[in-house]
Amino acid sequence: MISLENLEKSYGPTHALKGISFSISKGEVVGLLGPNGAGKTTAIKIMVGYLLPSAGKATVAGFDVVEHPLEVQKRIGYLPENAPLYHDMLAQEYLAFMADMRKLDAGTRRHRLGEVVAQCGIQNVLTRRIGHLSKGYRQRVGLAAAVLHDPDIVILDEPTTGLDPNQIIEVRQLIRRMGATKTVILSTHILPEVEATCDRAVILIDGRVRADGRLADLTRSRVEVVTIVTPDPAAAGQALGGLPGVGKVEHAAGGDGAHTFRLALGTEREIGEAVAELARARGWGLRELRRDDRSLEQVFRELTESAAEAAA
Repeated sequence: MISLENLEKSYGPTHALKGISFSISKGEVVGLLGPNGAGKTTAIKIMVGYLLPSAGKATVAGFDVVEHPLEVQKRIGYLPENAPLYHDMLAQEYLAFMADMRKLDAGTRRHRLGEVVAQCGIQNVLTRRIGHLSKGYRQRVGLAAAVLHDPDIVILDEPTTGLDPNQIIEVRQLIRRMGATKTVILSTHILPEVEATCDRAVILIDGRVRADGRLADLTRSRVEVVTIVTPDPAAAGQALGGLPGVGKVEHAAGGDGAHTFRLALGTEREIGEAVAELARARGWGLRELRRDDRSLEQVFRELTESAAEAAA
């Protein structure tokens, strides 16, 4: 559905994007994650045809965004960080105006207006002026307008900025519901936002893709924690280090005969069965065996610190 190939964007001497590449398949809910200034909004504006890239290529729904921007825009729903609403309009007037802009026929118009109003939960504010609505309801109206034409792709840039906790929960629920039938890209610097709504994250830092994968894979550690009961921890550590796929072995803690080791794995292979067999063969009591998985916050901090060290 979406493909970026060596995409670059410069604003004079400032390089906002430095050759980013990734693709998004139909039906994925992807978080475009990064600190402020990482290039997230620039990447999105190129995807939707608002900005031209300095180099590289962006394809959306099979169309090049530079050569066929209108074809791209027919197939996407885009909600920028500050929803482009007319505050003097009633909410229902604005949606009717957007239906006219999208050139929806009468039957499609009636059907879709009813659907998006219900989906976005704005039935009670249709006759109120947009400028008098809370920011949460304005975001909902903007989202309703963005998906009014039933696009296959929905792109949301910081959709919960400035919302209170209840409004954030409501918008997240909307995103999850849309993700059941559409390809969704969510740009944010808020880590819980991605964890609550997305299956996959693309992490941008300083204009480059620093990580790309499913959340379960990104947070999966290559460290196995093993706690055993043994009278000889030195020999146990040496034996654990001899298992296939195990690199460094650290004796992390010990007491009352129980000793905890951290095994750094050189590969993604599973070693649980090998550890259990070794424990049975050596007569150890196996108390714990687990992966020391990280949070998305830890992953993000590690990548940010690594990028800062590389730039220093």
